[in-house]
Amino acid sequence: MMLAVDKRSGDAFLKLVSLNISDLTKVEYRGQTVGTGIFKKPVDHAVRATRLTLKGDRQVDLRYHGGEHKAIYVYPSEHYETWATELDRDDLEPGCFGENFTTEGLRETDVHIGDQFRIGEALVEVTQPRVPCFKLGIAMGDPRFVRFFLESERSGFYLRALEEGDVKAGDSIERTFTHPEAVTIQYIHHL
Repeated sequence: MMLAVDKRSGDAFLKLVSLNISDLTKVEYRGQTVGTGIFKKPVDHAVRATRLTLKGDRQVDLRYHGGEHKAIYVYPSEHYETWATELDRDDLEPGCFGENFTTEGLRETDVHIGDQFRIGEALVEVTQPRVPCFKLGIAMGDPRFVRFFLESERSGFYLRALEEGDVKAGDSIERTFTHPEAVTIQYIHHL
């Protein structure tokens, strides 16, 4: 499925396109069975955003995933078309990069560490860019993809919930605070 992306820019067009969660999945990796929560699938009902996670979403290796500053992973829908072209794939679905929120209008060039957004009932804050682990390579069927993903600077970013609340696909997103330091996710990739 190819996502339809609104090419207009600006905060007036911020939207939660898809809400994605997963359960524990066991996969084989280098001769071992490992657990992962990367295989996210869209849901069509509201989900509670809490301080540590989305209710019903499974974060498996808590040494590297989840926690207050990585409660929700966001990925821009605008990147799907680029990846489909670069990878020559037509099977990229919302959640395939392991994201909880597939969004419209929140690109790494426009989002700052510390920015706050109202999504549904939840108030969330941008905390850091995503640095993927090897499991993204498993999900994409190519271990080299992790390196391509990082080099692309199309990493997405993490949110923490300042106010818990229900969110659902189709919710509008309102920027309620722009951090005055204006350090974008893209800028952090250049450090």
